Amino acid sequence: MTTYSQKFKVQSVDKALSRGANQTIKDVSLKLGVGFSTLQKWMHQAKYNQLEKPSKTMSKEKSPHEWSNAQRLDAILECHGLNDEQASKFCREKGIYLHHIKKWKREIQANTNGAVLDSNKAQKKLKRENKILKKELNRKEKALAETAALLVLSKKLEAMWGENQEN
Repeated sequence: MTTYSQKFKVQSVDKALSRGANQTIKDVSLKLGVGFSTLQKWMHQAKYNQLEKPSKTMSKEKSPHEWSNAQRLDAILECHGLNDEQASKFCREKGIYLHHIKKWKREIQANTNGAVLDSNKAQKKLKRENKILKKELNRKEKALAETAALLVLSKKLEAMWGENQEN
């Protein structure tokens, strides 16, 4: 197994990233005498700053999973109404793929539908509680009216017979 110096690894990653448009990473790996998967591994390490002094040309953009919900929503809104070609161009400029936009849109729709269902459940629960409370209030009002009527009748009876007679 061949061991490569950090300097060689960094230079290899630089060459791979600054290759011409008609050159592939596999071509660069063959010229350097390094395995294709090894070069890919070094590029991955450089991307996450795990390789000594990663290339200056490495992208500083966030990967799609690091985007905040607000950024995702902005991207979805900007792509809304664009045809696939225009949306793909937008995505390339932002360093993401069109399938990320579509996935984020589905997630937001699913979350929205879930929130609506939760809202409907909460509303039904509140309606049930309201109905129960109205029944209880109605019962208590009837009991209060009955008590008030008995009190009025007892006062009338007392007035009619005079003072309360105890036997």
